Amino acid sequence: MHQLTISVINPLLYIIPILLAVAFLTLLERKVIGYMQLRKGPNIVGPFGLLQPIADGVKLFIKEPIRPTQSSQTLFLLAPTLALTLAMMLWTPMPMPYSLADMNLGLLFILALSSMAVYSTLWSGWASNSKYPLMGALRAVAQTISYEVTLGIIMLATIMLAGGFTLQTLCTTQEHTWLLPCTWPLMMMWFISTLAETNRAPFDLTEGESELVSGFNVEYAAGPFALFFLAEYMNIIMMNTLSCFLFINPGNTQPELFSTNMMLKTMALSTLFLWIRASYPRLRYDQLMHLLWKNFLPLTLALCLLHISLPISLSGLPPQH
Repeated sequence: MHQLTISVINPLLYIIPILLAVAFLTLLERKVIGYMQLRKGPNIVGPFGLLQPIADGVKLFIKEPIRPTQSSQTLFLLAPTLALTLAMMLWTPMPMPYSLADMNLGLLFILALSSMAVYSTLWSGWASNSKYPLMGALRAVAQTISYEVTLGIIMLATIMLAGGFTLQTLCTTQEHTWLLPCTWPLMMMWFISTLAETNRAPFDLTEGESELVSGFNVEYAAGPFALFFLAEYMNIIMMNTLSCFLFINPGNTQPELFSTNMMLKTMALSTLFLWIRASYPRLRYDQLMHLLWKNFLPLTLALCLLHISLPISLSGLPPQH
């Protein structure tokens, strides 16, 4: 009975703080962009607008959900549920400072699950049975699959430096120094690719209001839309946390200090996401694809090969075939 209680409570204690962080990230985004545009942002509900995320959540979940009569009902409801489930499962191998499941191939698990998130987007666009969600979903799938190529290669190069696929190995490797100084071009391309992977501005072509109304989720309202919203912001925090683990990890310090360091660094990268959204206009779709296939992919492949060949050349050993 005691073991059953622990197995139920542990995931809740892991997920509830993440959901709270997601809620207040939406408030931070509205406040930061508001001040950047010389306006106040939410400041009515609660002191300084601090209760605005709670009011938004209550409003969304008590509204009547709209289901188009011509839509595929099962997939229409399954897509947002799958999106949130995958977004929560991505946190499983994250040591913060202790992981929910200690995996030998934690980085591959994260990469595989982030690839599966494409299905929720594709299903939502197709199940809506409308041309605008379908076009938004096709855009999102092409964009996400494309940038995952770069993310995978950059992760491979980082794994070669760290010497293992576990996130704990990355912590041990960066105990005395970050990987950022020797991998800063990869870090820059990784950060831009995470912007595209999470469909954030200036890569938010899946939600192009001028031509697609709101993209793949245009037919969603109330609770199902809130699930998509939560999944998107949870992926933003997860990607920024993963960026910290890969490049600016605090190392094997005390658990309390580790958690504080990771929280502050993740918050700094998330604020940079918001700053970029307020600063840059949306790219055209051909520019988005050109950036990846003509610029990022050759560069990441070259740097990955450099990381393979450099230790071999320094050791004086012949390359292994």
